[in-house]
Amino acid sequence: MNDHVYKTLEITGSSRNSVEEAVQTAISRTGETVQHLRWFEVSDIRGHILEGKVDHWQVTIKLGLTIEPPQ
Repeated sequence: MNDHVYKTLEITGSSRNSVEEAVQTAISRTGETVQHLRWFEVSDIRGHILEGKVDHWQVTIKLGLTIEPPQ
C-alpha cells in the first residue's frame, strides 16, 4: 500500500433548495478545476432568511484531495 499525502481546501457552496444541493454545487464546481478530490467534511451550515423564510442555504465544506507523486 502506498503512503498518501493530502491537501485540504475550504469551500462554501450555496443553494436555494437544500443543504445537500449546496454541498453538491461546491464539489462539482471545484472538481472542474481541481483534480483528485477524495473526501469532504461539512464544517458549517448557515442560511439567509428573507421575509421569515429560508431564502437560501450556505454550506462550508473541507475538501480533501490527494497530492500525486511525480512520475
